[in-house]
Amino acid sequence: MLWDPLHLPDLQGRTYAVTGSTAGIGYFAAEQLAAAGAHVVLVARNPAKLAKARASLAAYAPKGSSSEVVADLADLAAVRRGAEELAALPRLDGILLNGGSMDRRSTASTTDGHPVLLGTHVLASMALIAGVLPALATTGTHAVPARIVHTSTGFVRMFPQRVDDLTGTSREWVFTYTKAKTLVEIVAYELDRRLRENGMPVLSLLSRPGVGVDGRTPCRAGVHDETTAQRRHLLAPWAQGKDTAAWSAVRALVDPGAHGGDYFTPSGSFRGAPVLEQKRAPSTSLSAAETTRVWDELSRLAGVRMPV
Repeated sequence: MLWDPLHLPDLQGRTYAVTGSTAGIGYFAAEQLAAAGAHVVLVARNPAKLAKARASLAAYAPKGSSSEVVADLADLAAVRRGAEELAALPRLDGILLNGGSMDRRSTASTTDGHPVLLGTHVLASMALIAGVLPALATTGTHAVPARIVHTSTGFVRMFPQRVDDLTGTSREWVFTYTKAKTLVEIVAYELDRRLRENGMPVLSLLSRPGVGVDGRTPCRAGVHDETTAQRRHLLAPWAQGKDTAAWSAVRALVDPGAHGGDYFTPSGSFRGAPVLEQKRAPSTSLSAAETTRVWDELSRLAGVRMPV
């Protein structure tokens, strides 16, 4: 179907949670959802930043509403508490798993002792999924399923990574990051398979934002303004703002024509309107036995028993 990211379906009465929502792509995804009338639950670790993000939403997306859940993705106990808060909401129509550390130190670790990229991008997401899946299944119907949207990167296709050692890291940050996102994709597709197998009214989908840069991102007081540290990016001339980089994730969350396992990406290499990716993801090439091994090991590391 034709999709206009500037004119979303009416989302009044729906509730979506967004992790990493106090800045960047996560904030703008939340703003777009709220502008369409949704109630958005901002999930992040810093209460002061959450307050500023909510104030910005009230100013730029007054049609919707917001609340907050404080949860540090680098602390699995905090993530579980956050999941409990989300599961206690009157309804939960979807969750965007956008947050995750970008710490470039090869020795950086979480509170639980896991490599920080694995811990925040993968294990925290596993813990959130385990905690909120029953609530999503209660809200969703087979006509209008609830949704879990995972965030990946084009690096997965550019730099294929082995996943035989899940906790191993590389001296090159980009390879450690890419392995974490490869695991995100494996989890997303395996979750989709398990949801279908169990007949649950919940979809698991993927999104890739392309390249979003500070210099092309609109100002939002307290969220993205003159006090924001501007990061220079080699691809800036061909990139987009973080507002448009959020389009793929938002489409995955709310497009009524989307199906479980769909992967939404920008139409161009680095930017563009969100479209359905037609190429088969490398992360789907694992055997069933290997996929099960990865799923079980990630569940163990996250300290959860998945409901599917």
